[in-house]
Amino acid sequence: MAYGDFSFEDLTNKLGLTLLEDESLHPEAEPVSPSVHLSAWLDKYMPLATAINTEKARSELIILPMLLEARDQLGDRYGFFSGREFNVDKERGLVGVCDFLMSLSSEKFVIKAPLVVVVEAKNLDMVAGIPQCIAEMVAVQQFNQCAAVDIPSVHGIVSTGTNWRFLKLEGTTAWVDLREYLISDVSRILGVLCHILRKGQRDLAQRSGKGPQILLGQ
Repeated sequence: MAYGDFSFEDLTNKLGLTLLEDESLHPEAEPVSPSVHLSAWLDKYMPLATAINTEKARSELIILPMLLEARDQLGDRYGFFSGREFNVDKERGLVGVCDFLMSLSSEKFVIKAPLVVVVEAKNLDMVAGIPQCIAEMVAVQQFNQCAAVDIPSVHGIVSTGTNWRFLKLEGTTAWVDLREYLISDVSRILGVLCHILRKGQRDLAQRSGKGPQILLGQ
């Protein structure tokens, strides 16, 4: 079994999770205006991505630039990994390749804890991507715990590029945001992405006893 084999039933029966779908996540996130570069990129290449209409095209031409924009907005201090094998626990089926991972470490060559965001790219079936993404989030949670990194929340995203759905995992409870964001509201999507990364840095600083941390982009 691997991440892509998980169903909603498996999340409960095999991973012992409770799934909640009746809450709005990140209501406090403020919109973040896209850079001129990102706006020009999306104007030029989003029509091409939707015309090709494959996961690879949508991933490379829309999702990747959005994630890198959020990273750049906050000062390029976050680790970013694309298409990396992430094998955490074979017995639980927490193995396979993750489309994108983002960490609170600036390490570029080796995946290190703390990981905070996992992104699953899907072509059109957003719902089918949710169990896979949550399974990857459980793997991230276990990875962090094994490295003795105390972060309360792991976040996930399922996206077609034009549609974005945010997820959160705390303990054995997983949330799926009620709201589905459209790429036409790009500032809202960037706002949530930046909010998640900032919060991860704050939580890490507080849990490690280092006190508040000054974050760029605030």
